[in-house]
Amino acid sequence: MSTPPTPRLLPWTGPEGKPCYLLTDRDGGPVSDRADQVEAIQLKMTVGLLDHAQALIDDPAVDVRQLRFLSAQLSAALRDAVRVAQSRGALSGSVDAPLDLGF
Repeated sequence: MSTPPTPRLLPWTGPEGKPCYLLTDRDGGPVSDRADQVEAIQLKMTVGLLDHAQALIDDPAVDVRQLRFLSAQLSAALRDAVRVAQSRGALSGSVDAPLDLGF
């Protein structure tokens, strides 16, 4: 008897903002491959945002509006990075179940 597949947390949410999971009994596949691509893009964008954030932080001419926008973007990037970490941790077996952080 084979072990049941582990649900994979996908890097996007459903229409109501609820988490989406992929349940499959094989590695790879079109949805899994797409999820890998989206995660890679999200992490690459996060790294770029961090570089941009440091430039804004170092600039004394930056105003509150710009910093507020930066904070919103950093928050979204951090949310994506946590979701990727949850997904990859669950896949590798280092996390028993995805954390419920409320997003």
